[in-house]
Amino acid sequence: MVAPLAADALCLLPPMDTQAFSFELPASQIAQHPPRCREEARLCCIRPGQPPLHRRISSLPEYVRPGDLWVFNNTKVVKARLLGRKLKTGGRVELLVVAPTQEGLALGEGLLQPLGSLAWRCLGRAGKGFKPGEVLVLDGGVRAEVLSREEEGFLTVRFEGAGATLAQVLEASGHTPLPPYIDRAATEEDARRYQTVFAKAEGSIAAPTAGLHFTPALMEALRARGARLAFVRLDVGLGTFLPVRAARVEEHRMHEESCWVPEETAQALSEARAAGGRVVAVGTTVVRCLESFADEAGHVEAGCRRTDMFIFPGYRFRLVQAMLTNFHLPGSTLLMLVAAFLGREETLAAYREAVAEGYRFYSFGDAMWLEKGRVP
Repeated sequence: MVAPLAADALCLLPPMDTQAFSFELPASQIAQHPPRCREEARLCCIRPGQPPLHRRISSLPEYVRPGDLWVFNNTKVVKARLLGRKLKTGGRVELLVVAPTQEGLALGEGLLQPLGSLAWRCLGRAGKGFKPGEVLVLDGGVRAEVLSREEEGFLTVRFEGAGATLAQVLEASGHTPLPPYIDRAATEEDARRYQTVFAKAEGSIAAPTAGLHFTPALMEALRARGARLAFVRLDVGLGTFLPVRAARVEEHRMHEESCWVPEETAQALSEARAAGGRVVAVGTTVVRCLESFADEAGHVEAGCRRTDMFIFPGYRFRLVQAMLTNFHLPGSTLLMLVAAFLGREETLAAYREAVAEGYRFYSFGDAMWLEKGRVP
């Protein structure tokens, strides 16, 4: 069972138009493949009062300060995409397994339950849509009954089978759930590259993409420069990647996601703060996890909870002082989080420069290094 979310640290601001977080991006700059090596991705470095620097991920150790605590998200991506056909018509279908419908049960926990014991929320795609009562025959021979249909492509289904768990089905027959802007079929290589090298516990339907840039050698280089490394877990789900459809930013409501802070990480955070070290978040999911756990003074207690924290300009950061993050979609909650950290105008200016410099965007693309400046 997870703990309730603590009150956030949002200041009162005038309403904000969602369109204020849009930018122009040529389709040719949406990365369709990862770089040949993880450390080869480009790095745009934004620091207060300095012009942007254009480097490589391999240069990250140069930005370490002794006493830094670098925090990573060690969630593991599930092969959550299933293909198949409708039993009655033979029409092709696709399901993305999102979460069990049972309240408070995380994806990773639900995957270990016997088939048929839970109903599941899925994103579905079919030529003629879905109807309640339809039976789907999925890769590997597993059947699923459509229980209900919701808006925006969501379904509730129940998988059928005996002596197996959904985790076993997905491992044997599932596909890597590449984002929709990657316009190609997933490959065996994607199963490796759309996963961090430190991934530990299955529970996500999308990768914490800033972490994709790291290799064991790079992480050791951070340690060699005086950084301490720690891990949290936020299982990436609908809250992270669903678009903002509200006209006003403050009207958007995030879906809850499960997150955990281990005891050793809470202790490391306390020691880093006491020694005057920075807390460096590797990715927006780490930012949301840490800020969800931090109290007004920035203190973090170990534990688990579900968070629907939405960070946008006006938010007062309690804990994170620097971050690494990829380039995000226009109007997304992730871009708004970056704008809260850096400032909206500064963020859009950096994105315009990145476009002009030919940076590659989104999950398999390049990254930004950000150090805290003013609070927008």
